[in-house]
Amino acid sequence: MNIRSFLTLAFAVAVLSSCNKKGSSDVSSSTGWDYNDTHSSGAVADDYEQATGPGLVYIEGGTFTMGRVQEDVMFRWDNYPRRVTVASFYMDETEVKNIDYREFLDWTAKVYAGDRAKYEEVLPDTLVWREELAYNEPYINNYLRHPAYSNYPVVGVSWEQANQYCKWRTDRVNEGILIERGILQRDPDQKGENVFTTETYLAGLYTGKAGEQRSRRDSVPRKVRWEDGVLLPNYRLPTEAEWEYSALGLVGNAEGELLTERKMYPWNGTYLREADKKNRGRMKANFTRGKGDMMGMAGALNDNADITAPVNSYDPNDYGLYCMAGNVNEWVADVYRPQSHLDTDEFQPFRGNVFTKYRRDENGQLLRDKYGKLVKDTIADYRNYKDGSYDSQIIEGARWNNEKGRVGTNNMYVQGSDFSSLITDKVRVYKGGSWKDRPYWLIPGTRRYLDQRKSASDIGFRCAMTRVGSPKGF
Repeated sequence: MNIRSFLTLAFAVAVLSSCNKKGSSDVSSSTGWDYNDTHSSGAVADDYEQATGPGLVYIEGGTFTMGRVQEDVMFRWDNYPRRVTVASFYMDETEVKNIDYREFLDWTAKVYAGDRAKYEEVLPDTLVWREELAYNEPYINNYLRHPAYSNYPVVGVSWEQANQYCKWRTDRVNEGILIERGILQRDPDQKGENVFTTETYLAGLYTGKAGEQRSRRDSVPRKVRWEDGVLLPNYRLPTEAEWEYSALGLVGNAEGELLTERKMYPWNGTYLREADKKNRGRMKANFTRGKGDMMGMAGALNDNADITAPVNSYDPNDYGLYCMAGNVNEWVADVYRPQSHLDTDEFQPFRGNVFTKYRRDENGQLLRDKYGKLVKDTIADYRNYKDGSYDSQIIEGARWNNEKGRVGTNNMYVQGSDFSSLITDKVRVYKGGSWKDRPYWLIPGTRRYLDQRKSASDIGFRCAMTRVGSPKGF
């Protein structure tokens, strides 16, 4: 047999072998059945790697000292350095822009046409710019909608509105993925209850218009399921720990596991101005330098911003995130407690307020509201809830209430008629400092709070996303 005949035979054997042996992602190693068979549980992808959602940056997790500040100049005693670990996740590269939020408003106005209450529910409060002794009317009229401010961070948004934006963004991104893959067709007639949401699609309540492709390259025709790994996890507000960890960006200050330089701000050093020759003296963030000094002298504007600045202004930190100090403060997911550091978890610390479950009718079918979203109820004590179908997503502020009426460091949420406080379960943390703040608030470890239903001209937000699978990424 000559060499050409031998190579031809070897190639044929290899082809036949590959045809007779299905890939490990298609066949169960336990039963030998094809995962995509009609009776099977669904497809399995051994080589799954989470795609980075639009606008996001991958943040490799790790350990850091949370709550470190230069000095507690406000004497609030609501912070204390503690070592915690944050899992890998994704974070928006920039703060959510006015143009981003206007897209949300325009979609809401179209889909819920005629429902003024629904539109106003998500409409930012532009009156946050009004001051009794200041001429801020131009910002009231222009800041949200004029194209000059399209790339500036949206403000006047409450914590609740920020969460609604996150949910809407999740649904539009996942709907786009299904359309791009040919699994769904574009549906311009979505209205009222007939609206795509990730939850209702996965629950089989939204069918839409089927596309020409199947959900898997060789599967039986069926809807995409969570097990397929096609859809992305929820966009959501970051936890306080995630926000602070990503703001510090210590990934650029370590050699192996040795931290070579501790940070006070998202950049190295303790100065607020650029040191390199080209940009020497330029401010590293947008903040108030002193009383009545919002931007410096004419001809030498120190941060080139009288109020907010475009979201990609100034240099990014070592994770590639812009304006993690200054510009606008940012909402995080956590409920505020003055002594959070006394009862924190070492891994993925987070403080929410309730667990929720999906509401069902007498036949066990999931219920939707008139806007097409699944209806949820609060679970008083998740430990006694046996169904197991509760929704514990961070975006819902999921946590439990400890024993009612007992005050103590182990009691996360104090209840009972014998105790009252202005700090309630509806008060949320915001961080980062803003255009109207002094440098102290630019330190990532500082924290402040506001009722989740209120808004301000110096508070915006950015979204995060959970990383599933390997923490190392690609």
